[in-house]
Amino acid sequence: MKRVLYLLTVALVAMLILVPAAMAQEMEQTVMRETTTIVEGDLPKSGGLPVGTILAPAAALLIGGGLVAYAAARRR
Repeated sequence: MKRVLYLLTVALVAMLILVPAAMAQEMEQTVMRETTTIVEGDLPKSGGLPVGTILAPAAALLIGGGLVAYAAARRR
């Protein structure tokens, strides 16, 4: 059980590191396509990632942290 919790925690941390990079690449490709079709007077949308893209990893991290805390509290 302890190994599973460690594995889940490592997977969640890795996801929090890798997901924003993957989303940034996807956003860059979308912006590149949009800039070719935008009239010169308009500016492309900026401001970073949408809020919804970070909610799932954040929720997964909170749940994983809760599981680890529960397992640690149960051992004592």
